Amino acid sequence: MNNFAQVFQGTAFTSKSAKDVEILKNHLFCINDSGMIEKVVAPKDADYQTLLNDYQEKENFHRLAEGQYFLPGFIDLHVHAPQWAQAGTALDIPLYDWLNTYTFPIESKFSDLDFAKDVYEDVVKTLIANGTTTALYFATVHKEASLLLAEICANKGQRGLVGKVVMDNPDQNPTFYRDNDTNTALADTEEFILAVKELAKSTKQGVYPVVTPRFIPSCTDEALKGLGELAAKYNTHIQSHCSESDWEHGYVQDRFQKNDAFALHEFGLLSDKSVMAHCNFLDDNDAELFAETGTAVSHCPISNAYFANSVIPIAHLHSKGVEIGLGSDISGGFSPSLFDNVRQAVISSRMLEDGVNAAIPAETRGVSNSRITINEAFYFATAGGGESLSLPIGRLAENYSWDIQIIDTQLATAKLPIFNTNEDLNDTFQKIMYLVRPENIREVWIQGEKVHERY
Repeated sequence: MNNFAQVFQGTAFTSKSAKDVEILKNHLFCINDSGMIEKVVAPKDADYQTLLNDYQEKENFHRLAEGQYFLPGFIDLHVHAPQWAQAGTALDIPLYDWLNTYTFPIESKFSDLDFAKDVYEDVVKTLIANGTTTALYFATVHKEASLLLAEICANKGQRGLVGKVVMDNPDQNPTFYRDNDTNTALADTEEFILAVKELAKSTKQGVYPVVTPRFIPSCTDEALKGLGELAAKYNTHIQSHCSESDWEHGYVQDRFQKNDAFALHEFGLLSDKSVMAHCNFLDDNDAELFAETGTAVSHCPISNAYFANSVIPIAHLHSKGVEIGLGSDISGGFSPSLFDNVRQAVISSRMLEDGVNAAIPAETRGVSNSRITINEAFYFATAGGGESLSLPIGRLAENYSWDIQIIDTQLATAKLPIFNTNEDLNDTFQKIMYLVRPENIREVWIQGEKVHERY
């Protein structure tokens, strides 16, 4: 008989495919000492009752209450951690002005480690409470503060992928906030990579260094080349912004006479461990390059509504074989909740398909075959995010990390409208995805460890 570290009993929702949600009704989830799902047992399986008899009276057995369900933890593929300090402000101005008037000044303050600690501890705690078990973080240009963010993720139990941002181009970055020079930017990045890899040795859920050119305008050619070489040398994840807005997309075309995707690829920055945020202006050639290299798109639907000047054709990109995950893009996106971003992803896709200008005839107003379903948006927030990062996360299946949210639909202050105990569980799933608020998330577990509990 296996000796499991934890056994959980309850009904779970997980992605079977991009379009299909699998309902695991009253299953047993057997977790090993490493925090991995070693065994999933259905009520019809021969050893179900034996396992139940062996574990249900033990302290390491957890049975969900009536009206509670398991969801995989969410994977946020684009978070500007320092921008949590300005979340919910200045969303009414163009991206270029927003960066220079608000964002760069706030990020420059992270040379103060006390300030950085306050903000970073709060954003990590907030994301966990919103069901985010893995986050891909942009930090700032400051090596010490960036390492502090990785340490906070490690201490709070969140799987954090953290990048020290590189911004060395004097033509595009303010004098008060940029790397001193290209050599310093690359040296600091290498030292950061080594420090995070050392930290990861003592971290159960994993923390990871990420090579992070902010975006092409922020970096010189020498920095982009050097970062590609560092990513290859240390086999790290890579993140940046790509073809986000009219201004940024046009800037890269003027500088390189090609789109972001091909420029990044020439610098060695596209791989199966690369995640590029936004990507609203990718064309089919760009998408094919992403699919060929294994590069993923972080779809940030709330942020895109404010700053991207367009709706990304996410269904089309996915149909081309591009891996897709979801990002909150704090603080271009105001909400730390991927539930909110799941909902907006569906809404934006419907608006793209139907069109928004009533003066144009209905048959030509929108872009056909653009809509995604709630099932697909859920997939992007979970399994799609795991595939984008090439990590065994985002599914409730054997050999995946036990990263879960326990959702309580019967909470008195946030009860979901479920009045029939025999309601179709597909309907229950949709109500969860559209109606859950943070208080419905009663517990969060990462790599088999409880990291959040709401009383």
